[in-house]
Amino acid sequence: MKKFSSAFKKLSIFLFPFFIISGASAQDSSRLRISLLTCTPGSELYSTFGHSAFRVVDSNSVTDIVYNYGTFNFDDDGFYMKFIRGKLLYYLSLEDFANFKRSYQYDNRGITEQVLNLSSDEKIKIRHFLNENARPENRYYKYDFFFDNCTTRLRDILKSQHDSSFCLKPVMPEGTRFREAIHQYLNTNGQPWSKLGIDILLGQPCDAVMTAEQMQFLPDNLMTSLDSSAHSMVVSKQNLYVISKGPDPSSIFTPFLVFSLLLAAIVGMSLLKTKWTIVFLQGFDGMLFFIAGMLGIIMILMWTCTDHGMCRNNFNLLWALPTHFIAAFFVNSKKSWVKTYFGFTAVSLALVLLAWFFLPQQMNNGLLPVTGLMLYRSAIRYLSSSQLAVTIGV
Repeated sequence: MKKFSSAFKKLSIFLFPFFIISGASAQDSSRLRISLLTCTPGSELYSTFGHSAFRVVDSNSVTDIVYNYGTFNFDDDGFYMKFIRGKLLYYLSLEDFANFKRSYQYDNRGITEQVLNLSSDEKIKIRHFLNENARPENRYYKYDFFFDNCTTRLRDILKSQHDSSFCLKPVMPEGTRFREAIHQYLNTNGQPWSKLGIDILLGQPCDAVMTAEQMQFLPDNLMTSLDSSAHSMVVSKQNLYVISKGPDPSSIFTPFLVFSLLLAAIVGMSLLKTKWTIVFLQGFDGMLFFIAGMLGIIMILMWTCTDHGMCRNNFNLLWALPTHFIAAFFVNSKKSWVKTYFGFTAVSLALVLLAWFFLPQQMNNGLLPVTGLMLYRSAIRYLSSSQLAVTIGV
């Protein structure tokens, strides 16, 4: 009996690993591995905020496929108009992982993989959902940078097919606003001029405080949410490609510096009061208010004629009045209404500057010298018939 017991124990020790493997196989018969790929930002504006995709490895069919919701077609009819109006359709594409990785290595963009803790049934359901979504009649969707993008689509799949608790914990300081979130990336990647353009077009809705779930519109935030999930959403995590260097530092020629130098130069020209400076400033004023008026018209169109919800209620219209477009053609006119118009503009711009840091929309500080310049030239135009204007320059 003792010999039999000893032999059975040795046999049990020998067979134990096979029982474990057999049990694991029984628990996960899908032979699938699904992971989240998070890619670091690129140098182009469209890639500044990073990217997310699903990777599905099938050991049965020996396939390694990336499901990418961030695909769009440059050759689409009316591409630019659809993009401007917020009606551009993105679509789900399938790509071999090796090709996907190679393209990001070429662009020197890092890739982090999180293998997701999913049951066999969940993996099968998610892959089935992705394959159904990839069908030509299902693959297209109307892209929204903040609320329906390549990252939020993956989040929503995990919410519906697995667990939604990872959406409840904020990964940024509470009270963080949408604008502050995108500013972090634009500042880190050294894109002050892109930041200026974005701040001009995005209105007051962009200053709303994000919920924990809304924070996950950014790829890095979704990755962090999964890492910090209370239910262990991630089995393992690894860097598949580490970038060799960070983003290039920002140029010292920021909008604030450039526009401040412009303001100083115009004030200096005004004080010179030579014939050529007077002629130059007459043309400059027309161009200044023409550009401001054009920007105002663009803001109105983005607000009323597009599906970009974040472009509504834009307080930049306080300094970029669309009526400046018309006034620009009469900037040198002696008509009374022109003088009254520039007098009103000077007063309104002074009030805007006083309220700059108290408005419900965060204004880009690079526009402070621009607004100051418009105030200065409006005052000059209003006072052009008075002795004061002769003193400070027309």
